[in-house]
Amino acid sequence: MAHVGNGASAEEEEDCFEDAFDRTPSTCRMDLQTAIQETQCALNLVLNNKFSQALDLLKPWWRDSMYHALGYSSILVMQATMTFEQRDIQAAMATIKDALQTCQRFRKRNSVVGSLSSLISRQANLQEEEMHAELCYAECLLQKATLTFVQDENMISFIKGGIKIRTSHQIYKDCQNVLSITQGVAQQSELFRQFEGGVKLGIGSFNLMLSLLPQRVLRLLEFIGFSGNRRFGLSQLREGASNHSLRSILCAFTLLFYNTYVSLILGTGEGDLAEAEALLEPYQEKYPKGSIILFYSARITSLRGNLEKVWTVTQLQWKSDPLP
Repeated sequence: MAHVGNGASAEEEEDCFEDAFDRTPSTCRMDLQTAIQETQCALNLVLNNKFSQALDLLKPWWRDSMYHALGYSSILVMQATMTFEQRDIQAAMATIKDALQTCQRFRKRNSVVGSLSSLISRQANLQEEEMHAELCYAECLLQKATLTFVQDENMISFIKGGIKIRTSHQIYKDCQNVLSITQGVAQQSELFRQFEGGVKLGIGSFNLMLSLLPQRVLRLLEFIGFSGNRRFGLSQLREGASNHSLRSILCAFTLLFYNTYVSLILGTGEGDLAEAEALLEPYQEKYPKGSIILFYSARITSLRGNLEKVWTVTQLQWKSDPLP
């Protein structure tokens, strides 16, 4: 299996792309391990600017597999937030609603996560499927909240988006509890490692971003269950970035954004360019022409004051393939 953190060769991407079309949703069921592998292949395609191929890879299964649904909707949401075209926003909103329904079918019944003891006592494959369904559902909720803010800026949309964020945060906290309880039992499982990476991404991002809010606002948010610990958030993201799971590169991108933008804009003085360069270096080798990689490379170079190199990187970025 090709881990996103380690990159994938062109042959591996092509094999994965062809294998996806050898199966038809009407005649068989996508297993969780294969779904994660194909989503990793799609992410590799995105990082190589092959957005259309990534969508084609995920499309046959996006209504039947939680990870295909998450990946397919993520690409459309990224396109909508970059273009701000009403057509793209509506298409992404329709897709994310279907993706939430797909994830919902795999979730444990009766509650967000339900009784932890009941969840752990289930069979291993069902337990793992339910755990991953919670993660995918939480991520889809965050995407829908983002689109809600983008689509309409009135107070009703703000409240709706806030409720979705609150629900997603609670799911991540419940998943963190599941992670702490099951860690000694399932720590050797590949699916458990993928689940662990998703929890660290969610918990780390929430803690980091909430910790950036003014203390008065944060104290108010603590009454409804939010919490923000910057040191803990950064440690979770760093652990997630190093575990070579599907979401490891997303943890790395979050840290890159914090070190190269957020810390400078808010004046926290905690931006670490050395860490940013170390996080980006392996991806620069695997995806030398990837638009996202070039974007962060140019940002770090500009902060270092090397304007001549910034111009070279920017020229490469202009030549990258656009979104479909």
